[in-house]
Amino acid sequence: MKYINEIIKKAKIYGFNEVAYLDVSTIKLMYEVRDMCEDNKCNKYNTNWSCPPGCIALEEGRKKLANYSKGIIVQTIGEIEDSLDFETMMEIEEKHKKNLYELYEIIKEKYENSMAFGTGCCTICSKCTYPNEPCRFPQKCVSSMEAYGMLVSDICKSNNIKYYYGPNKIAYTSCFVIK
Repeated sequence: MKYINEIIKKAKIYGFNEVAYLDVSTIKLMYEVRDMCEDNKCNKYNTNWSCPPGCIALEEGRKKLANYSKGIIVQTIGEIEDSLDFETMMEIEEKHKKNLYELYEIIKEKYENSMAFGTGCCTICSKCTYPNEPCRFPQKCVSSMEAYGMLVSDICKSNNIKYYYGPNKIAYTSCFVIK
């Protein structure tokens, strides 16, 4: 893990407001979280390789995560006018994802078998090939923490990073796991 401190410094340079170490043993993949995706409030369920049911099954995800012990959590925090300020929310999310993808490329240079978990569905392609063709970029495809069954607030709490920053603020949280 000799490069993890370097990655944390780079995460701050890439514009993440908060960065913390992640103890992978605090990640619990829960069916209850995955089941929330079926409510389809984001309109992405069954439309994308990074979302259920197209993404990894929870049992397979647990087996993959068992090979990891360390990682980092990153957050982008932004100001919004109110809870209906969707335009600003999307701008902040877009910034967060851009920084996530860029940092992930740097992490993969040092840790080839690292994994990233983002917010929302993968946006590498303008139109996903799901379900008719395989993912065009499986090494770049990033599922959300929730799609994997992670309860983000619990992971933040277990790793000493805030989840809620008060009214008129929004925080997008993602993480990387590193072998």
